[in-house]
Amino acid sequence: MDITLVLGDLTEQDADAIVNAANSSLLGGGGVDGAIHRRGGPEILEACRALRASHYGKGLATGQAVATTAGRLKARWVIHTVGPVYSRDEDRSALLASCYRESLKVADSLGAATVAFPAISTGIFGWHMDDAARIAWHAVRQADTQVAEVRFVLFEPDAYALWVRAGRAPTTEG
Repeated sequence: MDITLVLGDLTEQDADAIVNAANSSLLGGGGVDGAIHRRGGPEILEACRALRASHYGKGLATGQAVATTAGRLKARWVIHTVGPVYSRDEDRSALLASCYRESLKVADSLGAATVAFPAISTGIFGWHMDDAARIAWHAVRQADTQVAEVRFVLFEPDAYALWVRAGRAPTTEG
C-alpha cells in the first residue's frame, strides 16, 4: 500500500472513499464532519438518517465505521468513523487506531482502492496532533487491507509537518 500526505481540503479529494471524523449521531456536526455534509449535499444526511433508522438507532460507537454515499463529492463513498475524545486520565489510543483499521475494513468491503483520511480526533475532540499522527501511521501500516493508496489529508501546514515527521519516525509499537 502507498501512503501519501496531502496538504489540502479533504472534501476535494478524488478518491474512492473519504473518511469522515463523524460524531456518534451520524447527523452532521462541525469541523470535517460539517464540511463533508455541506459539500456532499443532502444525500449524505439522508443516508445517515437511514442508518440511524435501521442498524444504528443509538448512533455509531467510538472506533467503529460505516459507509454512505458521497453525494456531490468527488469520492464515491464517505466512510464515517467516530473518534475518541482525548483524555489525560484514560488511554484511548486503541480506539483511535480502531477508527483507521475499521475504516479500511469498510473500504475493503466496498472495493475501494483509494481512501483519504483526515486527522481523526484532533479538532474539537482535543487529541494532540503529533500523537494522533503517530497512532494513525502505525494503525494504517499494520492494517491487513486491500486498499492500494491511503492519503492523510491535512488542512494546516503545521499539522502537515507533524504528520511528515511522524511518518518518518521508526515504529516501535508491537
